[in-house]
This record gives sequence, structure tokens and C-alpha cells, in this order.
Amino acid sequence: MTDEHAERFTALRPLLFTIAYEILGSATESDDVLQESYLRWAEVDLSTVQDTKAYLAQLVTRQSLNALRAQSRRREDYVGPWLPEPLLLETKDASADVVLAESVSMAMLVVLETLSPDERAVFVLREVFGFSHDEIASTIGKSTAAVRQMAHRAREHVQSRRKRFEPVDPKLSMEITARFFAAASTGDLDALLEMLTEDVKWTADSDGKVSAARRPVIGADKVARVIIGLVRVAGEAGRVEPAMYNNAPALKLYLGDSFEGIITVEITDGKISHFYAMRNPDKLTGVDIPREISR
Repeated sequence: MTDEHAERFTALRPLLFTIAYEILGSATESDDVLQESYLRWAEVDLSTVQDTKAYLAQLVTRQSLNALRAQSRRREDYVGPWLPEPLLLETKDASADVVLAESVSMAMLVVLETLSPDERAVFVLREVFGFSHDEIASTIGKSTAAVRQMAHRAREHVQSRRKRFEPVDPKLSMEITARFFAAASTGDLDALLEMLTEDVKWTADSDGKVSAARRPVIGADKVARVIIGLVRVAGEAGRVEPAMYNNAPALKLYLGDSFEGIITVEITDGKISHFYAMRNPDKLTGVDIPREISR
């Protein structure tokens, strides 16, 4: 390992982390991938590297795909819905880059979960980071023609499942979120229903380790009643702290001094359209570590 190895890798680390996170949906596993990639990079003869960015992106993508395939096998035994780990951004700069902001949103990451590992890597590298079909082909060991087909298929798949992305003003979206949970604390069902889309969805990830809905709850009335029930159960010991995760408004949940989870909120046309509730304690261990992302 030379200083030049370290300097080149460090300069590209935010980009490499973003690639890994968008393929894996896990900040913890992305850190592991970057560590493994760094060790492999340390053995590389730099005189053979023509394009450091392309080389390291390929290296991290391959390691991410290995990790994703292992992860998908583990997920067969997962209890209830699987959600990405909430990501605390080091800066709010992502909001200025619409493509980057959407690519790390919970909604997009959940859609990417429905792609095959190769399709997911192709979509991320092509649509988010702008790598050529040839570069992606050499990364995943497929022909350029196959990559073109995969890219087209993945793009259509994502577009059919993803509503048109519209950046929401962070201050306004946090106000809507705060107003909603203030109404929930008083049990005002009518006020809650006014702030929800008709097809609003509540998705909770717990892996069966803590109490949470094992299936998504859909519909304004049902979701409002679920949240009123949760507030009632928490009682005076329950409290929330406003936060921003995945470039979206979120609430950190506490029972007394115990950290219980994070609810990330998606807002569409001024109303809440999705709640992503992360309750799995294994996925909450690193959520306070700020990460820098980049394209």
C-alpha cells in the first residue's frame, strides 16, 4: 500500500460508497465492501490502471454483487418486509442533485429490490452514474448486447413501479410530518386523513425481532388507525425526534431512553404517501453515522 493508493481511493470514497449502498441497500454492508475493495486495491500495480474511477467502480460493483447474492440467500428466511437501512447524509447537498436524491430515496431503493442482482447493478451504474454499456459489461462479465437489454428491461421495470419523482422542499416536508404526528398524539383521525393519500402505505421492517406489522398496511383509514394505536401504546414514555434520512423527513422513535426505530416519510403532492418504519435492531446500530455520497 502506497500513499498514492490511499489518496486515489479516499478521493473517490463517497462515489464508491454510493454505488455500494444503492446496490446493497445497507450502509453497514457497504462499509464492509469498501474495506474489502480497499485491501484488493492495495495490491494493484498502479502503472496498469488507466482510469482510477472506472477501475475502482468495477472493483466495488463486483464486491457489492457478491455481497448482494449472499444477502438474498439470507433474505429467504427473513420475517416480514425487508427495507433498506436508513442513511444519514453528511450534508444536504444531495437535494441539489435530483438524480442522486432520487437514487438514495427509500422509494427507489425499495423498487430496486425487485430487480435481479445484475439488473440492479446495471441500472445503478447506467442510470445514476452514467457508465457506458461497455464499461458495465466488463464489470459484470456480460456482453455489451446483454447489458443493453438488461438496462432497457430494468429501466422499464423501475418506471412502471415508481411514481414520477418530484423533489420536496425539506422544510415543508418536515412541517407536514410534524403536523401529522402532532395530530396523531391527540387521536384526531379526521385531521390525519386529510394529510394522507388514499392509497398511503405503512411498511415496517422488524425481522420478527420486535413488534411490528408483518405485512404492509394500505389505505388512509387503516394507516391512520395503526399510527394512533402506536402512539397510544407508547403513552407518555414515547417521544419522537425529527431527522432527515435518505434525503427525506424522518422521525426517530424513543420509549424512555430506549431507541426504538426510524420512520422515514414519503410525500407526494403535499400529502404523505408512504411510511417506512425501520424497527429491526440489527439495522439501527449504525444509523447515526453520517455518510458522504457523490456521483
